[in-house]
Amino acid sequence: MDKFKVVGGTPLYGELPVSGSKNSALPALAACLLTEEPVTLLRIPQVKDIGTMESLLSHTGAAVNNQDGSVTVEARHLDCPEAPYDVVKTMRASSLVLGPLVARTGRARVSMPGGCAIGARPINLHVQALEHLGACIEQSHGYVEATAPDGLRGGEIHFDRITVTGTEDVLMAAVLARGETTITNAAREPEVQDLADLLTKMGAKIEGAGSSVIKITGVERLSGAEHAIIPDRIEAGTFLLAGAMSQGEVMVSNCTPEHVAALTVKMRQAGADVDDAGDAIRVRCNRRPRSVDVTTEEYPGFATDLQAQYLAWMTVAQGISFITETIFENRFMHAPELSRMGANIRIEGRQAIVAGEERLTGAQVIASDLRASASLVLAALVAQGESTIHRVYHMDRGYERIEEKLAAVGGRIQRIP
Repeated sequence: MDKFKVVGGTPLYGELPVSGSKNSALPALAACLLTEEPVTLLRIPQVKDIGTMESLLSHTGAAVNNQDGSVTVEARHLDCPEAPYDVVKTMRASSLVLGPLVARTGRARVSMPGGCAIGARPINLHVQALEHLGACIEQSHGYVEATAPDGLRGGEIHFDRITVTGTEDVLMAAVLARGETTITNAAREPEVQDLADLLTKMGAKIEGAGSSVIKITGVERLSGAEHAIIPDRIEAGTFLLAGAMSQGEVMVSNCTPEHVAALTVKMRQAGADVDDAGDAIRVRCNRRPRSVDVTTEEYPGFATDLQAQYLAWMTVAQGISFITETIFENRFMHAPELSRMGANIRIEGRQAIVAGEERLTGAQVIASDLRASASLVLAALVAQGESTIHRVYHMDRGYERIEEKLAAVGGRIQRIP
């Protein structure tokens, strides 16, 4: 397995460009299954989860052509509407093809999703919603099997708790269902809005995407389209924290400031200078931050996918901060590894209590999941001495050439095969 070697202590200066959003590209690729016409997606990040999704689409019978981040999918014939375990075992987003496949072909067989071990992420909400739309669903031997030989029909869907992938899955199913569908307590994330924008270009009739109530009027068929994926707000936030934590100055370009507003508010409170500049954000911080508490929430609240990186920054802050995780119950697995680098962290249930230290020290650490990997890289960039981060395949699932981008602004980081 590849690993990163990082020598800390060098401030970062320069421009850090943000790639397209992985969490937006995955449902967009799944949406290509809804039409037999070609769909071209631009600004697709070259990360492992994307490769896994492309393999899944090819398995169903779709033709996939990826050329330097421009992906064209032509799902003319879906001969095998399933997502087998061997293809999707490393990826949570496999459940996103459930809705499109059953809507388009009347049947789907999808392996229960894998991905990061950060807590229970059941798809029962997807299943219940699709049943409301008329699908018959059975679960056995690690698979979900859905059938709708007479097609789906519109209905009233209410999610007991907000689910991003559940909202996206039902949204894709409903666009081909007969009649009207209303989704209440829908996820409001930018990735949901981006998916709705793509589906609208394909001919879907959608109102309210980006709010908690989405209304869909089903259509008989969808057509091809071209669509550019939004910038990755989690990568943007990671780079902002890298610049601040290193006590340097970086310009995070090709991003949407509004999408990371919950983070930048906290960064300003902690003492960083953060300035929006159109589609870029400049961050400067030449001092230790002040400790500032955060609680993760659904969008537009503080993103759970930035919790680990923010916690890493607080390990070198002045004072004590309380980091509360409300989305996933097991998302502090990075804490013991940060402690190996000298961080002072105590975990009490869903809360991490962080007493800031003046400096961290280099160490051998192991990445447990995607965002934990990022937190360890940030810590290593400021730690005294050399760190080795093992199992960086987690990071490769969601960050495009992150070591090259950080090295370009002064980070002393290299990949060791």
